[in-house]
Amino acid sequence: QVQLVESGGGTVQAGASLRLSCTASGFTFDEYGLGWFRRAPGKGRDFVAGINWSGTSAVFADSVKGRFTISRDNAQNTVSLEMNSLKPEDTAVYYCARHSRSYSMGSSADYDYWGQGTQVTVSS
Repeated sequence: QVQLVESGGGTVQAGASLRLSCTASGFTFDEYGLGWFRRAPGKGRDFVAGINWSGTSAVFADSVKGRFTISRDNAQNTVSLEMNSLKPEDTAVYYCARHSRSYSMGSSADYDYWGQGTQVTVSS
């Protein structure tokens, strides 16, 4: 079955960096786009970044543009989110998701499988 397992979360101070990873299994990895979402305390799940199947195209939420990058390794079945210049407002549970091959990438409705999430806490 499809599985997505996130890792790399933790607690850091504002301005620090973190790298999240997601390891996938149960499907042909290089046939699907992937995305990262986050859910802050008391809020809904928000799009963070998405990457196409080949890794040649990526999109980002305005709130993270210039600070976060997304990449994938199709040989290792992993997708990563490099987060720099972290802010307290980046505190959230971060989720990896498989794109459902819909036209867009920026909505949770565009994704069909989700990981369990990893907590990122940024202190001021």
